[in-house]
Amino acid sequence: MEPLPHILIVDDDREIRDLLARFLETQSLRVTVARDGREARRAWANGYFHLVVLDLMLPGESGLDFARWLRSQSNVPIIMLTAMGEETDRIIGLELGADDYVPKPFNPRELLARMRAVLRRVGTEAERQHEGRATRYVFADWTLDLARRRLLNPDGVEVPLTGGEYDLLVAMVERANKVLTRDMLLDLLRGRQAGPFDRAIDVAVSRLRRKLEGDGRNDQLIKTVRGGGYVLATSVQRVGT
Repeated sequence: MEPLPHILIVDDDREIRDLLARFLETQSLRVTVARDGREARRAWANGYFHLVVLDLMLPGESGLDFARWLRSQSNVPIIMLTAMGEETDRIIGLELGADDYVPKPFNPRELLARMRAVLRRVGTEAERQHEGRATRYVFADWTLDLARRRLLNPDGVEVPLTGGEYDLLVAMVERANKVLTRDMLLDLLRGRQAGPFDRAIDVAVSRLRRKLEGDGRNDQLIKTVRGGGYVLATSVQRVGT
């Protein structure tokens, strides 16, 4: 099952944040809110988002500064919320790579329509690029075959994976050498955030680690980062069709 699109809303107006969160959640979207750039950066570090709705008028770090930082991290779609008199900022935002803008005051249904249009466009572009996507990943002499959904050990022997283990491994090899928090992995795999006592990801990582490191040739292939999450600590070669 595909995870629900996860939206990050960054706005210092609590009423707008609450209104959008309630409305968008009724439209089968997951929502995380932040009131300023600092909270937004923390949310970004701990989640996986499909689109960001960003108010340009933020306390402290401006929306434009946050958009500039965000573009240095990701190509995630950005829809700006702007006041009627912010034409210059709106132009700068678009030049920074924002995908669309909605002037305040706005109708939540109009914003939803804009969001869906952007998500559709991003999805279409991803489909067009699919032919160039790797069909195999080679790492530490292991081979992950996406076309056949199978994992081959360094001796060429297939190692059985459950569906969850396979999806977890794909998420990790596609983000090799990057720390993935438990929340990020849950977002990628299940479309939900971890509760304080949810250890499902820890169990899945433990099982996958035993399969990858069981023969002693790849100790510490999956490393635990204290207070952070997990990282696949190896180089990965992408092999296309």
